[in-house]
Amino acid sequence: MNKAFTKEDSENNENFDPDEISDSDLDEHLALPSGVKNYMTTGGFRQLRDELENLARVERPKIVEIVGWAAGNGDRSENGDYLYGKKRLREIDRRIRFLTKRLESAEVVDATRQKNLQKVFFGAWVTYEDESGAQHRVRLVGVDEADPAQGKISWRSPVALALLKSEVGDQVRVRTPQGIEFLDVVAISYEG
Repeated sequence: MNKAFTKEDSENNENFDPDEISDSDLDEHLALPSGVKNYMTTGGFRQLRDELENLARVERPKIVEIVGWAAGNGDRSENGDYLYGKKRLREIDRRIRFLTKRLESAEVVDATRQKNLQKVFFGAWVTYEDESGAQHRVRLVGVDEADPAQGKISWRSPVALALLKSEVGDQVRVRTPQGIEFLDVVAISYEG
């Protein structure tokens, strides 16, 4: 097993080097649980596809050119452009492999075609009120699209799992680190 994932190494080594992680260890860490589909909204799929295309057609060729130029400048062991370029190239290649696998396994769901608009399903925007009376508006999206700052939460998150299949007026129960909390569903919409 790679040293990056041993208990002894993680507890004693504060200078963790992500380059020590093998691709198979990284894939295993980021893999979806067995039997879980990789649902994705159309916008999320398009965003990942655009990122993949940019990495493959713009970023990678630029870095390959820099590495080629730097390699021609002599001693590679002390050549910062060469060393950084090779490291960046590994990062780009790793991300390209990851995005390719995620896009191949994606099951795209167009939320605007949802037929049962009164229930919460994948892709829904949900407004709920917590026990303190604060309202929150979230969208249930794929695990690779989650961005809490934009109100996008993974459909596998505790809040999203509690909200699934609920209707306006329902009270759902969610387990939080502070204990059980009740959320009141205020509104549901399926705009893109």
